[in-house]
Amino acid sequence: MDAFAKILESGSPVYFIGIKGTGMCALAELLHGFFGGGAAAAKISGSDTSDVFYTDAILKELGIPYYESFDAAHIPEDAALVIHSAAYSAESNSEVREAVKRGLPLLKYTEALGAYSALFEATGIAGVHGKTTTTALAGTLLKKAKLPAQVLAGSAVSTFNGRSTLSLGNKYFIAETCEYRNHFLSFHPTSIILTSIESDHQDFFPTYESIRDAFLAYIRLLPEGGCLIYCADDAGAREAAEIIKGERGDIHYTEYGRTAQGDYRILSSTVENERSLWTLAGFRQTFTLRVPGDHNVLNASAALALFFLLVKKERGTLDAATLDSLALEAARALEEFRGSKRRSEIVGEVGGVLFMDDYAHHPSAIKTTLAGLKLFYPSRRIVVSFMSHTYTRTAALLDEFASAFSDADILILHKIYASARENFSGGVHGRTLFERVRAQHANVIYFEEPLDAASFLRGTLQEGDICITMGAGDNWQLGKSAYDDFLGGEQREKKNE
Repeated sequence: MDAFAKILESGSPVYFIGIKGTGMCALAELLHGFFGGGAAAAKISGSDTSDVFYTDAILKELGIPYYESFDAAHIPEDAALVIHSAAYSAESNSEVREAVKRGLPLLKYTEALGAYSALFEATGIAGVHGKTTTTALAGTLLKKAKLPAQVLAGSAVSTFNGRSTLSLGNKYFIAETCEYRNHFLSFHPTSIILTSIESDHQDFFPTYESIRDAFLAYIRLLPEGGCLIYCADDAGAREAAEIIKGERGDIHYTEYGRTAQGDYRILSSTVENERSLWTLAGFRQTFTLRVPGDHNVLNASAALALFFLLVKKERGTLDAATLDSLALEAARALEEFRGSKRRSEIVGEVGGVLFMDDYAHHPSAIKTTLAGLKLFYPSRRIVVSFMSHTYTRTAALLDEFASAFSDADILILHKIYASARENFSGGVHGRTLFERVRAQHANVIYFEEPLDAASFLRGTLQEGDICITMGAGDNWQLGKSAYDDFLGGEQREKKNE
């Protein structure tokens, strides 16, 4: 870690392979701005494909140069460090091979993120669900209080000016940390938020116990005096916390949720005027959130727990008046939160149809997201396009997927979105899921390719509907196509008036 800090302090070239990825771009931005972006800051450059992502605009605005191809000659002669996306390896990428050949210091993104976290008092946001939104909410709260922190979320955030990073100072670091392939074990947390644990990533964690044990290993990284903030309402998170309590009496534990003990127990919650309102045991303030879903009330409660933990570290013991004042400011910050990219993201409303996009790709996340929409928008019909991600997840959770769409009024299913990390075995495919869902859902239809459903969707949507694309695939293109069609139709009508 000392070597990593010295590279940043020296202002040496750092080269990113796959720089357009959300996490890679975010880390590049943080390194670019380290030491205020002055002469001592690392000289960042990189490469990626020519495909256009939202990160292109960020890199160009920051003035970070990058190639839109891969070539061994692109790596600077005096590069002090090469960071590469997990999507690339020496076997698949000429630039990674060149870095290995030249003996350059080489880190995967997750390793570099871990090395960066060691420079701060770091908090890792972890869990099968809710990582991105909890990180975004925590950053929104810290921004309101102007705490000296940096934040890295897994998606663009409205309150981060449309970026996935927030830079307020160099004391604290809050980052979304991923369990897949044990990536989060490179992180150096002094505190952890644990939102949930359940079976997922079956290609790497074949059993619930295997993924639970990965989270246990992560929690064990906490130093003496560290803090575990966990959701008492989630069976997996609760089980992990109880196991660690039996091992570690030297760290602090903070629960949140309806079944929690202490200040972050949810006493009441309701939905009014497309807003969630809830109260916590330790505060007189009522908190409000404009993004739908009970799961987001839990995410916001976790973010509040972290916020007050860091505020107390900065200011010491808080008297009642100060606590009330901070709670009011926190409530105002949460009220301003508009979500993050692909997390119940509102694409727009046209022709009376509300178009949304959501990354939910696990049955639990799908079920809670749709239930939240039904509660938030009780008079709207919910039209869903869902594209499952990975054959192993679909096969392992087929029954759970089949029962996850009960709150969808109309459901469109597609082929399984393939992952580069697995091969199709010939067992479960998109129509397998369709047949299983059709046995439980009265109004489900199948289109192999998402855009094949464009005509059907245009003819189905009507004023008052919600049209939401869900999943980690590319069916968001269907929602965008329908939105553009409706927008074009509305513009034509106005032109003819």
